[in-house]
Amino acid sequence: MKEEKRKNQAVWYKLDLSAIVYPTLQRKDFSSVYRLSVVLKEPIKPEVLQEALDRTLPRFPTYKAAIRKGLFWRYLEPNNRPGPFVQPDIKNPCMPMPFKANNRYLVRVYYYGCRIALEAHHSLGDGTGGMCVLQTLTAEYLRLLGKKMENGGFVLDIAEKPEPEELEDAYMKYANSKVCPPRPQEKTYRVRGTAEPFYTLNIIDGIMSSSQVAQAAKKYDATVTEYLNAVLLYALMQKQENDFHLKLRPVKIAMPVNLRRFFPSKTLRNFITMIYPGIDPRLGEYTFAEIVAHVRGYMRYYINEKFLRGDITTNASTQKNPFIRVVPLFIKDFVVRTFYTKVQDKNSSAGLTNMGRLIVPESMKPYIERFDIYMGQPFSRRTNCAIISFEDTLTVNFASSIAEADVERYFFRKLVQEGISVKIESNRDFYGL
Repeated sequence: MKEEKRKNQAVWYKLDLSAIVYPTLQRKDFSSVYRLSVVLKEPIKPEVLQEALDRTLPRFPTYKAAIRKGLFWRYLEPNNRPGPFVQPDIKNPCMPMPFKANNRYLVRVYYYGCRIALEAHHSLGDGTGGMCVLQTLTAEYLRLLGKKMENGGFVLDIAEKPEPEELEDAYMKYANSKVCPPRPQEKTYRVRGTAEPFYTLNIIDGIMSSSQVAQAAKKYDATVTEYLNAVLLYALMQKQENDFHLKLRPVKIAMPVNLRRFFPSKTLRNFITMIYPGIDPRLGEYTFAEIVAHVRGYMRYYINEKFLRGDITTNASTQKNPFIRVVPLFIKDFVVRTFYTKVQDKNSSAGLTNMGRLIVPESMKPYIERFDIYMGQPFSRRTNCAIISFEDTLTVNFASSIAEADVERYFFRKLVQEGISVKIESNRDFYGL
């Protein structure tokens, strides 16, 4: 028993390059939490889901973990406490996740009707890692119900040990560019609105046909991601024009890029970087076609291996500095928090992520209706937009801490004007969308 305890204590993981930021931003009313969910075609059986979770989570050691604080850095250590326990879903998802609550687990699993929802702290990993956990959990749940399920893609074999590459900090592996490109630092337009009380998160889902969206994007020679970025920029610009402002500001979107598309990594931890497509209305009026063209040009210029490697290198430069590495953690926290709140957070008007078209094993397809993804509560008062598609269903999931839904209204009305049929769902009573 003592030997096993010593063995477990020796297995720890320093937070990856992206993950080190999220604990510094932790507040009583804010945690960097995202949500992934799958809607099945039959109601969820909680007791079976709990058994599936107990069997699945040990396959993912960086998710079956607790966060600890050292003198110079934070790290993840194995968590063998009871849990996490599945629970009925709640009205306000992505609630703050204190590090010492929930038996120190940074994972929550909810169920409601036919839905299984996974919430995870961003310190553990990004959406790709979370989707592996969710799909593997779902496959195991269906197996326990007597369904034959294949492994493959996001569905991993729970009997296999994790590959070392799944647990690596891939940032440091590829942070080897000869230059460190500077960061854009310009204050952008921020949405004005009424702050919701603690803790209230407004969810608005737009459900539509993937093929309809692709067809609309094709009219502008754009990808779906480029097109939907343009629609969100259009909505934000409409909001700014209709509000009272002494002066106009640039409108930008913070969009994560999955670096696994460009660098051969199997990591289930964080491996994303941010780009900021935007429009500057101070230069004049833009038609929607011009906005799409601008976004298309920006994204095709910046989203490539060379620019992204340079960006990774810029991010990693401070971590590689031997002086900074020995600076006490509380000083690092203060510097990172100050930079984020004073500079980085002001560099975008909204967030948008597109997880793309999900592929599942053929044996799983008959049991799945759709997937959803939520970026969670914004750090400051704004809206976050997340997109995911499965088969011919594409969902746009907004999460906002603002009472008014003006940006969402402009967004979905534009899609309807473009000939796209949209079904709206929400955890609130929003009228006039």
